[in-house]
Amino acid sequence: MLTLILNVLWFILGGWAMGLMWWLAGIVMFITIIGIPWGSACFRIGLLAFWPFGRTVVHRGNLGQQDMGTGAAGFLGNVIWFVLAGIWLAIGHLLEAIALAITIIGIPFAFQHLKLARITLAPIGTAIVDTDVWEQIRLKG
Repeated sequence: MLTLILNVLWFILGGWAMGLMWWLAGIVMFITIIGIPWGSACFRIGLLAFWPFGRTVVHRGNLGQQDMGTGAAGFLGNVIWFVLAGIWLAIGHLLEAIALAITIIGIPFAFQHLKLARITLAPIGTAIVDTDVWEQIRLKG
């Protein structure tokens, strides 16, 4: 129930705008054709930006998924992303996290900005899963 309340507060206080901005970036990436891998990542990050509480970011290799995004091509894609957009988006999320962490009420939201900053740096080859599911996978593996 707490996760739902935090997600609703997040959404009302700006999460909807962040998610829409990520989706807009995804549309732009898809238009360029060559940016489709980054566009897919933008849509995934956009969903996380809408409802970040109760979800976590993991490398797809940790889920047993091996594909182009988890290998050398994914690494190259992340380097290109990092230089062109990732570093700047991460800095924005970090600044938001610092501003929110100053207030006691904003601390949970600051942690979500840090989670978004982390995936912003290298989105290719990652998956967003429910935190409970990830804990079960970690305990089994």
